[in-house]
Amino acid sequence: MPPHTPMPSLRPAHIALAVVVAAVWGVNFVVIEVGLSHFPPLLFSALRFLAAALPAVFFVGRPKVAWKWIIGVGLALGVGKFGLLFVGMDQGMPAGLSSLVLQVQAVFTALIALAALGEGLTRTKILGMGVSLAGIGVAAYDEGAGGPVLAFALVVAAAVCWGISNVLTRRAAAPDPLNFMVWVSAVPVLPLLALSLLFEGWDRDAAALAALDWAGVGIILYVAWIVTVFGFGAWGFLLARHPASSVAPFTLLVPVFGMTSAALLLDEQVSVLRWVAGALLVGGVALAQFRTTRRKTVPTVPEPPTPSAATRPMPAAPGTPVPPPAAPAAPQPAGTTASRTPSTPTHHPPR
Repeated sequence: MPPHTPMPSLRPAHIALAVVVAAVWGVNFVVIEVGLSHFPPLLFSALRFLAAALPAVFFVGRPKVAWKWIIGVGLALGVGKFGLLFVGMDQGMPAGLSSLVLQVQAVFTALIALAALGEGLTRTKILGMGVSLAGIGVAAYDEGAGGPVLAFALVVAAAVCWGISNVLTRRAAAPDPLNFMVWVSAVPVLPLLALSLLFEGWDRDAAALAALDWAGVGIILYVAWIVTVFGFGAWGFLLARHPASSVAPFTLLVPVFGMTSAALLLDEQVSVLRWVAGALLVGGVALAQFRTTRRKTVPTVPEPPTPSAATRPMPAAPGTPVPPPAAPAAPQPAGTTASRTPSTPTHHPPR
C-alpha cells in the first residue's frame, strides 16, 4: 500500500489572501442591500456579471481550461448562487442573516469534495468546522430568523450552489484564475437576463435602467470588479492549489466582516452575542487549518548475523602449504551435452 502523501498546508501569504477575500465578500452584503433598492434582483445579478465580463473578455485571451468547467462554474456560481441569493434578499432576508446562512456552503463544499474528489476530512478539521458552525448558530440566534421561510430556503440553496462551484473550480484547476473568472462571468449573463424578463418583467427592468445614477454605477463596479473578478479570481487561485475543504472554511469569516461593515456603514448594533459568534468563527477557522503531524516510522533493516566460533573458518597454521585453486573445467565441444554421471569406457568384443 503506497504511503499517504498529505496536501501542503496553506502558506501565510495564501492565508492572508483568503482573509482579504472574506473581507471583500463581507462588505458585499451591505452593497447588495443598497443595490437592491436600485435594481430588480435578477437584473442586478446579470448586470454584475456583464460588467465583469466586458470588455475584459477581449483582453484575457482564449480560455485555458475546457469549456465544460467554464459553463459549469458559470451556471452554478452566477445563476445558482448569486441569482438565488439576490432573490432571497429581495424577498426579505436581512443582509446580516444572509451573510451567516450562506456560510453553510463550507459544509456543502467539504461533503461534495468528499464524494466527488475523495478529499478526506480529519477529525481536527471536522471539529473546527463544528466550532465555526456553532458561531453561525449563535449569530443567527442573535440576529433572529424573522424573515420569510422561502427567502431563508433560497439563501440555503444558494449556499449549495456555491459548494458545487467550489468543487468544480478545484477540478478545473485553471492556470490563470483571472482568465478563468472573466470567462465564467460571461456565462450567466444571458440566462439571468432571460430569467429577469420572465419573472421581473420588461417594464421593471427598463425603469431601473432609465433611473441609473452614479451610485448605481458604483455598486455595479464594486460587485463586478472587486467582488467577482478579484474575489473569485483569488478564490480560484487558492482552490487550484489547496483542497477545497481547506479553503472553504475561510468563508466563515465573511459574517464577521459583514456584521462589522453593517455596523460602521448602516449603523447596525453589534451585540455581545455577535462578538462571541465572531470569536467562534475565527477560532473554528484557525482550528480547521491546524494539521496534526504523524510520526514517520522508518523500517529497521536487520543486521547480518555474526558468524559464530563453530562456523567461523579456522586460519591456517604458519608454514602450512595452501592448496592451489581448482582448475576450471575444460570446455565441452559444441554439440555435446553434459552428463550428470561420469562416463565409462565402452569395451568392444574382438572381431
